[in-house]
Amino acid sequence: MFVLVNLKAYPCDPVEVATAAHEVSESSDADVAIAPQAAAIETVAETGVETWAQHVSPNEHGSHTGSTLAEATAEAGATGTLLNHSENRLKLADIDGSLDAAERVDFDTVVCANNAEQVAAAAALGPDAVAVEPPELIGTGTPVSQADPDIVRDAVDAAAAVDESVDVYCGAGISTGEDVVAAEELGADGVLLASGVAKADDPQAALEDLVDPL
Repeated sequence: MFVLVNLKAYPCDPVEVATAAHEVSESSDADVAIAPQAAAIETVAETGVETWAQHVSPNEHGSHTGSTLAEATAEAGATGTLLNHSENRLKLADIDGSLDAAERVDFDTVVCANNAEQVAAAAALGPDAVAVEPPELIGTGTPVSQADPDIVRDAVDAAAAVDESVDVYCGAGISTGEDVVAAEELGADGVLLASGVAKADDPQAALEDLVDPL
């Protein structure tokens, strides 16, 4: 089971969370990765944890002020990237461009989507994975697998109908081991979460609780 922790712009210690994630990943059956702010990618990667960028821009080297260049994040130690998170929505053409940028540096990719229809559209662009995340549940502590399990089932079916090689992750409201197990039972290959770990007083304990039932 893949667990991707998005640190967003929360006021946490990214190295502390990354160190905990690396230890939990090494001692469990889960593969835990961290997506910190771009400025923290290098120090997070130095912990040995699998490190992802929160975004890469759909452009190459050149006059692109304010962009997040895929090559720069790769040089800092990232090996994957999130795209189209509900807090950083992209046009379809830009998602496609960002996937091309990620491919240049051999990144793993996950494209976020709100529902099964968007999952299908995202899967058609050829990412490694799609993550279904109803935006109204993000940060609520109520997982989509509990609020509406059919959203996850439909997302799994939608992705498979387009490209069976595209994994499906379950996001929004994931915070406990029960949530992770429920997502797995609904057909998800991984989970995407944020506040349940990034805001925890003890990130390692929170991560251990997440993966313990697996």
